[in-house]
Parts: sequence; structure tokens; C-alpha cells
Amino acid sequence: MIEIKRALISCWNKEGIEELAQALREFRVEIISSGGTAAHLRQHDIPVTTVESLTGYPSILGGRVKTLHPKIHAAILAADSPEHQRDLEKIDVKPVQLVVVNLYPFVTEAMQKNLSLDDAIEFIDIGGPAMLRAAAKNFRHVVALHLPGQYPAFIEQLRANGGSISPEYSRSRAKEAFLYTCWYDSQVHSYFSGLDETAKTSLPAVHTLLLEKQADLRYGENPHQKAAVYHHYGGQPVGMEKMQQLWGKPLSYNNYVDVQAAYALVLEFEQPAVAIVKHTNPCGAAVDNALSSAFEKALRGDSVSAFGGIVACNRTVDDQTAELISKIFFECIIAPQFETAALEILQKKKNLRLLSLAQEDFSLTGSEIKSLNGVFLLQERDAIAENRTHWQVVTEREPNEQEWEELSFAWKIVKHVKSNAIVFTKHLEVYGVGAGQMSRVDSVKIARMKAEQAQRELTGCVMASDAFFPFRDGIDEAARSGITAVIQPGGSIRDEEVIQAANEHGLTMVFTGIRHFKH
Repeated sequence: MIEIKRALISCWNKEGIEELAQALREFRVEIISSGGTAAHLRQHDIPVTTVESLTGYPSILGGRVKTLHPKIHAAILAADSPEHQRDLEKIDVKPVQLVVVNLYPFVTEAMQKNLSLDDAIEFIDIGGPAMLRAAAKNFRHVVALHLPGQYPAFIEQLRANGGSISPEYSRSRAKEAFLYTCWYDSQVHSYFSGLDETAKTSLPAVHTLLLEKQADLRYGENPHQKAAVYHHYGGQPVGMEKMQQLWGKPLSYNNYVDVQAAYALVLEFEQPAVAIVKHTNPCGAAVDNALSSAFEKALRGDSVSAFGGIVACNRTVDDQTAELISKIFFECIIAPQFETAALEILQKKKNLRLLSLAQEDFSLTGSEIKSLNGVFLLQERDAIAENRTHWQVVTEREPNEQEWEELSFAWKIVKHVKSNAIVFTKHLEVYGVGAGQMSRVDSVKIARMKAEQAQRELTGCVMASDAFFPFRDGIDEAARSGITAVIQPGGSIRDEEVIQAANEHGLTMVFTGIRHFKH
């Protein structure tokens, strides 16, 4: 056991240190402190030994040098050996068994407030990490604490063991301390990288990624695969980390992936919108003036495939929409909010998970990482701003205003379908989807098949393709299906052949110049 006789406390964040210090006083622990921490403890009638009285030197360089002194670090780093004890006696220092340090708030002050370099560097802690790492290195004799959240468990063990701490507890805190200082340095590095004009990109020369396990999952994509969900260590909650589960059993690995895909799709629209996603592909999506109507239309897209899928809404779920949703088995519903009456209706479904996440917290920009065998792929998200004025009508016939609206809708949907992707839409709802095929013409055929299975009238539908048509066969097949308008990126060496096919069938076709592959 590590008997706590002396403690060094130096904290920017003063939360909880008076309670910690009062617990230490119960066991007559000498408290060493400096600067603001010492003043704070004295305000709570807790006696302290100042660092200056221990070292014999005042704080200098505007506070940059206070604890960087042999007497401080010798007290922290001394092991229980005759040699170390003789060295301590030579400089008249007694060992410390507890170091309580949290660091200057570089992230919240320098980074989040976008401070200038001159101001930011004053929030780079030097002495704090040095003391914390020293204590962690000497964990067999010294306990290192760096977060207020660690204090209650420490106090509980201190009292349970009559003023001592177990070596296992100390080793665990040492591991956390090294992670904390590692993360802290990575944030400073990130700030400096951002100052470099050549590094102002979402694809930096060095990308640091520290992840902390949030929860174990039942399994991965399949029952024989282990899985867990992680979030960024030390940072503010972002994106799906801020998602709240209001009802239902824990999310699975596949749930997380599908919820991400569904919400990303539905947030493309300003009108009330609903998307129903299965295995990351939309089997239905629609917009309407009322959310309940949008749901009904989305369900018509493929009511068979919708069973067991994910429903995403970009508006608060009301009781009318909830009643419609409750008639079918879904895995998850995600929306910005749920009305109380809607929650009461949906919570009757014991296997349904209800999730809320504010639209502004779900970022469609930034970068994404894919792990392969030994390498990582980092890319910007497919969040390019598109402008209809940049689109080009390449056929003899121009779209009418209704077709323009429908083409814009279809183009937003196809962006979220696995390549090769084809989407048929009409009346601002999905009629058929062809996803993940090896040839584009097969995707067209599958979209037609899906629409026919749902008994949808295809005449007057528009078609969106995530990439160019390599041959005219996709256009010929679309025309046979009743398609009147097509939107695609263009860029094939056979564009003229494809355009000619569209003209022969009386179709209108628009080139966007932007491809939306999704692998």
C-alpha cells in the first residue's frame, strides 16, 4: 500500500480540490501548493506549504517557472531505495506520495477561442505535464490524479484504507495520466499545424487520433465479430456522440452505421423529410408539407424492404407520424426531437430504439477515416456545395419547372446510395432504387423492378445516376421504363452517344459535373 503523507496540489481547475484537501487533512497529510491553488485552499481554511518555501526560490518569468526545480521533482521521483533516500537527505527534501495536477486549458482557451500565437503559447503547460509524468513514472510510490472526476474514488479508497492507496489503483491512474499528457501534446501540435499555411487542409501531414471506448456492443456486423463504439478522447462531444437514446435496448454496430446513413440523407432537405434506410441504402424517401405525409410517401418507396429498417426525420416527430410508424417494425427512429405524445405511442414498441440529435450537431462536413489492412484512408466528406446554375442541359429538350424540382430532389437522394447508384423519383418521393451493382444498366433494371413491385406508375419519373453512363444502354432502359428526365455527372468518352440516345427518346438530360460515388 502507498501511505499518503505529503501531497502536491497544483490545479488550474479548482473544482473539488477543497473536498479532496479536507479528506487529506483527516489523515494529517501535508499539502504543498503554489500560486492560485494555494490561495484557493487558504480561502477554505486549509493550511498549505508553499512551493516557494520548499524550493527557496520565488515564482519567476511571469509564472512560467514555479515547480521546475530539483527539490520538487526529487520529491516526486524518489523510489524506496537507500541511494534515493540519501539523495533526498542531501537536499533536505521529503518524498511526496500524491500529485494532483490538471493542466492549463489549452483547448478551451487557445484553440476554441482562436487565440493568436502570442496569446496561445501562454496556455501551453510545461511544469504541469512534467510533474504529472514524473508521478506516473513513479506510480509504485506516488499516486497521480489529473481530473476532478477522479477525486471521489480516491477519497473513498483513502478512507477505506486508513490513509493509504492500493498499488493497483495508482498504476491505473498512471496509465490515464500518460494518456492525458499524450492527448494534451497532440492538441498543441494540432494548433501549430493549423498555423502553417501549407498545412491548412483537412488532410494534414500528421493526423493524430486518440479514441476512448464509450461502450461495448453486443457484436459487430456478425455475431462472431467483437465490436465497441469509441469517441474522441478529451474533446467536446460532437456529432453522434451527442445523440441521446430516449428508448429501447442498446444500439448495435449495424444500427450505428445505418443511423448515420439515414440522418445524413434526410438532413439534405429543408422541407419536412423522411428517409427509410436498410443496410445504408434508402429504400424510401420523400418530402412533403407534413411529416406524416412524408413518412407515408417514403414507405411507399419499398414497404417490403422497409421492414426492420431505420427511419430518419428532419422534424420533431408528432403523434400522427408516430401512429403511422408504430404499425410497422423498425429498428430505430432518429429525429431532432419527439413530442411527448409521440414518445408515449412509440415506447409501446419494446424492440424499437428512439434517438434524438439536433440537426446542428450532426456535421455533414469535415473528414472521414476508413481503416484497411495496415493503412488508413482519410478523405473529406462528400459535402460539396452544388449550384443548379452550374448544371448544364445537354439535350434538345430543356426540363420544365416541375422536372427541375424533381431532378434536384433525385440528385440529393442518389448521393446517398451505394455505387453504382440509380434512383427513380416522382412527386418528390422515391419510386425505385438500384444500388451497389457492378454495371450501371443493371442498377437501372433493378430500380425499375423495385418500382414495379411496389405497383408504381413509372411514366413521368425522373432518373438520377451517381456517375456517368458508359454506354447508351442505361438511357435506353430508362426510356422503356417511362423516364422523362435524367440527371447525371457526365464525363464519359461516350457522352455524345448517351446524349443522342436521350434525344431519340425525347428525354431531357442534365449534366452536373459532380460525381457522387459511395463505396
